[in-house]
Amino acid sequence: MTRTATTVALAAALALSAGVSIAAADEHKAGANTEKCYGVSKAGENDCKAGAGTSCAGTSKVDYQGDAWKMVKKGTCTTIKTPKGMGSLTPKA
Repeated sequence: MTRTATTVALAAALALSAGVSIAAADEHKAGANTEKCYGVSKAGENDCKAGAGTSCAGTSKVDYQGDAWKMVKKGTCTTIKTPKGMGSLTPKA
């Protein structure tokens, strides 16, 4: 194998292993000890889904957007206080 081919193969292997690590981290993050908490993330820091016209992580447009959620430790969501009120287990208006 040439040096270039070896470098390309190594780069591909590293990229694949990084993807597996990220997927495993996301799976762990959404585990049994966490829950979706609406209205607690800053703009662009939501974990997924932020209302119409958005798709997933990092797409919320304003701080504490009511239909954007963030994964938090189970049992803590409704105790999180923001300038727009408390966190919610369901989307907020």
